Amino acid sequence: MTAIPVPFSGTPRVNLMPRSEIARRERDKLVSLWAWIVLGAIVVALLIIAGAFALKFVADQRLVAEQAKTNTLLSEIAALSDVSQALSTQSELTDYRTEAMATDLAWSPVIAKVAGILPPDATLTGFDVAVGGTPQGDDPTVEPGLVGTISIDSATPLDIVAIIRSLRGVDGVLFADGQSVTSSQISEGRYAYQLDVQFDQTVYSNQYAPEEGGE
Repeated sequence: MTAIPVPFSGTPRVNLMPRSEIARRERDKLVSLWAWIVLGAIVVALLIIAGAFALKFVADQRLVAEQAKTNTLLSEIAALSDVSQALSTQSELTDYRTEAMATDLAWSPVIAKVAGILPPDATLTGFDVAVGGTPQGDDPTVEPGLVGTISIDSATPLDIVAIIRSLRGVDGVLFADGQSVTSSQISEGRYAYQLDVQFDQTVYSNQYAPEEGGE
């Protein structure tokens, strides 16, 4: 009769642990696993919260720095307000002076122009003139700048027509004509002449005119 081989070898083992204990251990493992998962989630949440607080802290510090910089700039601007007001006042006064002195005359060239056409024995003794208006355009040779009469004194009779003709040819003269010829009251034997004359606005000094390109 053939012997039936034994399907296993070695020392036989028998698990005598009750099924309830096995189930309990499995539950403990599961509970422990979930506990670790919850703890890990709490740690991650705490890290996220800490990161958010750190970012907020950095942002607050930057905001404080920017506000401090803004306050500094505002203080500097406030300190410059007096300077700005002074510059504004200076600009207003400059504009006022420019307007008020727009008809300021350059007397020396006017006198030189008239005296330059007189004969050697004639003397320019006076002016009775009125200043023209404020310059309105770019061409100062169009509008009158000085209107009135000039007085000439001479020891001998003058060719007043020739003098008027010469005066009309002077740069800046818009009009010239004779008005009267009388015996001079300065001394006996002298002659006095009065001429009507009109100069254009080139007789203005332009000393206080705004600079080219300025406001």
